[in-house]
Amino acid sequence: MVPDNKEILHVYFMPGLAANSSIFEYIKLPKERYEMHMLEWIIPIKDETLQDYAQRMNRYVKHDNIVLIGVSFGGVVVQEMSKYIKVRRLIIISSVKCRDELPRRMQFAAKTGFHKILPISIMDYVDHFEKFAVNDFLKKRARLYRKYLSVRNHQYLNWAIKHMVEWDCEKANEHVVHIHGDNDLVFPHKYIKGCITVEGGTHIMIVNRFRWFNKHLPEIIETGKLIPSTNKIKEQI
Repeated sequence: MVPDNKEILHVYFMPGLAANSSIFEYIKLPKERYEMHMLEWIIPIKDETLQDYAQRMNRYVKHDNIVLIGVSFGGVVVQEMSKYIKVRRLIIISSVKCRDELPRRMQFAAKTGFHKILPISIMDYVDHFEKFAVNDFLKKRARLYRKYLSVRNHQYLNWAIKHMVEWDCEKANEHVVHIHGDNDLVFPHKYIKGCITVEGGTHIMIVNRFRWFNKHLPEIIETGKLIPSTNKIKEQI
């Protein structure tokens, strides 16, 4: 549903943890209505708060009254960004709106500090995964990781994981539009409240279910919802 007018809406996209903006390469919005802008991760300053980081990210936003879309940890970051700029629509994908939606293992990690001992250096070996994959599925998945997970700076990774599991948002922003797959293993759907559910959608559905997004994002941007008959749709990849 695209209004019949010439106003251009500027839509900014924030990728997930360690990912670059190429995860949005297959997302297409009608050019007569939307202009797409890709945000990229910047390296955090030592001991930088999530709030300060969000304000630094806002320096890359060059328009007013924007649509802001974030995936996974990028969804957390855009929620923080929206506190300091005027946003027409705030959309998160495969993400969470508050601490209660975090999986219990992440809440446990935050309490115990377990995330601090994760082997971040394993990201250095993403380029080599494909060589050791034993079947076509794993080889394809390895190629996806190598292509999309390119932000491997250790300072950034440690910072991002810390602020993901320790995010101190206690109450969900009621204005957030949340799109979530019911087969998301990173942020299980059973903990998510008040979302537009994509049947069969996984944590990487922005990549492998792009046709769903190309069909429905315009309506979601314009209205903040899907009509009831399409609120749960299973489509062919």
